[in-house]
Amino acid sequence: MRTKIDVAGLFEKIRKENPVVHHLTNWVTISDCAQIVKTLGASPVMAHAREEAADMVKIASSLVLNIGTLTPELVEAMKLAAQSANAKGIPVVLDVCGAGATPLRDQKCLELLREARIDILKGNTSEIARIAGENVRTRGVDAAAVGGDLAAIAQTLARSRKCTVVVTGREDIVTDGGVTYLIKNGHEMMTRLVGTGCMAASVIGTFAAVEKDPVAAAVAGLVCFEVAAELAAERSKGPATFKEKLFDDLYNLDAKTIERLQKIRNV
Repeated sequence: MRTKIDVAGLFEKIRKENPVVHHLTNWVTISDCAQIVKTLGASPVMAHAREEAADMVKIASSLVLNIGTLTPELVEAMKLAAQSANAKGIPVVLDVCGAGATPLRDQKCLELLREARIDILKGNTSEIARIAGENVRTRGVDAAAVGGDLAAIAQTLARSRKCTVVVTGREDIVTDGGVTYLIKNGHEMMTRLVGTGCMAASVIGTFAAVEKDPVAAAVAGLVCFEVAAELAAERSKGPATFKEKLFDDLYNLDAKTIERLQKIRNV
């Protein structure tokens, strides 16, 4: 049985270790993903070329893949990077951004899952449900309604894929099929800002760079990111000021604030 997740301790560990987090990610949000990693105290690198994607993994402590702006050529580079990460023994995070929107996205997500070991599989409700085989459609990259027990769907997917599954939403789900956590932090303003889902994957990848337990890494990353969002929303007038304050509040987080505001439940 897991002991209590030391969210604040992992947050501080990132700043002490300054890990490199390699990305092959969404072109729409790439700058924000890099900045969120830097804000946490880690070092982001974004190398998409097939000719160097695998080599860049050699200097990294984790790998984040995001199919938001996928092309078949980019997915081939992702496979090479993921296989290199598998060989090195560092964690791979896959954000199945837009899964359920088109057959191409579904196909390429399944190819990545089949041809490399994915340690953390992350998506919104309809994205994860689609990868789990449910008959749902995603609205571009926005979540659509999903019938059924999301926690049960995520648990079954985690067991079948032998990975940790993260479902983001009003209440986040993190499960490896055995242990399951619910996280109730965050704010509605996050849905008004393009890129919060992609940034969440980068945050999880950053925590996974310093924490071997993928469940603990995912829970800690989401809690810190979403606590910062709550603080930012209190002083924001809209999406633009929210984005500015989100980075600042994440940068200025401290252990006392994390401990006071975190909302984690083991189910």
